[in-house]
Amino acid sequence: MTQPALAPTHLLYLHGFRSSPRSAKSQKMNTAIRALQAQGSNMVWANPQLPPSPAQALAELRALIADWPVATTVVIGSSLGGFYATVLAEQIGCRAALINPAVAPARDLARYIGEQTTYDDPQDRFFFRPEFITELEAMAPYPITRPDRYWALIAQGDEVLDWREMHSHYPGAHIHLLDGSDHAVSDFDVHMPTLLRWLALQNGTIPL
Repeated sequence: MTQPALAPTHLLYLHGFRSSPRSAKSQKMNTAIRALQAQGSNMVWANPQLPPSPAQALAELRALIADWPVATTVVIGSSLGGFYATVLAEQIGCRAALINPAVAPARDLARYIGEQTTYDDPQDRFFFRPEFITELEAMAPYPITRPDRYWALIAQGDEVLDWREMHSHYPGAHIHLLDGSDHAVSDFDVHMPTLLRWLALQNGTIPL
């Protein structure tokens, strides 16, 4: 019999492509975790800015969580961050919560090679290089192992990614399928309690 997962002591949130820790979802999670910490929780929370290079991003993330306890570490990732979260979960064995995860970023991001701006600050520019596609291809986390350690929020109304493709990459996982919504999950407030319950963090007193 599968044992209930332990409540996390360490949480890592990974934003998506052209996004940042200032995104709406990451800020809502930040508010919830800060509220828990104010109530006395010793939760370790990290929400880093990811570099454009996938290989560099993964190396920095591996270094960041190198001393974190695998059994009580959860990585939460949105879109490209969901892909990175899957890579980390497969590599180190932690749990992962995914929000409209990119499952074929090497294919989907090929058209973005060149100078890009972030959604949160159009003045913030970076260059997405051709070799970054090769770096994404080298990560290849699918098929996933131990689907019980994955939770995924997948919106059928996602205008960027195909929900069927996302769904098919996480067979046996805990999937919360939305009828509608969008890629950004603009109604994240509505679904965040479901994520917190899966994390065993929802106690009814966290301001959402």
